Amino acid sequence: MSATGRVARLNMSAGGVPKRPIPRARVSAAGMEGDRQRHSTIHGGPDRALCLWSLELIEALRGEGHPVVPGSAGENVTVSGIDWAQVVPGARLCVGEALVEVTSYTDPCRTIRGSFAHGRIGRISQKSHPGWSRVYARVIEGGEVGVGDAVRVVARGEI
Repeated sequence: MSATGRVARLNMSAGGVPKRPIPRARVSAAGMEGDRQRHSTIHGGPDRALCLWSLELIEALRGEGHPVVPGSAGENVTVSGIDWAQVVPGARLCVGEALVEVTSYTDPCRTIRGSFAHGRIGRISQKSHPGWSRVYARVIEGGEVGVGDAVRVVARGEI
């Protein structure tokens, strides 16, 4: 894995999960255009504008017998080819035309329990399984993002 990868899938919904695939989207400080969250007090907002997750982690979880697929755990942007260990709070990523900053790890919510064997959502808890969590990000610079676009972890002074 490297510091450069690709957008494997973009996901959105009218509220809740699963989020369905879309080919392109505009992202801004308000999040992904057209995407809605069922519980806006828990999800969304400027510091949780986007949720990102690793395709490689999803595939590893599937290998463990979990029925998780891209979008089923509520992430907006599924990335591949990135060293997920670098995607930590404070990290900045260029995602297509957008620049985002990771703000926090996401706590797994019971609404995604269908994506995990026996409903064990704790399997992606940062507290009990460090490195397996999805992350929330704020959008520093908005823009268009499409499936196949480059995703790159960037140093603070680089952009």
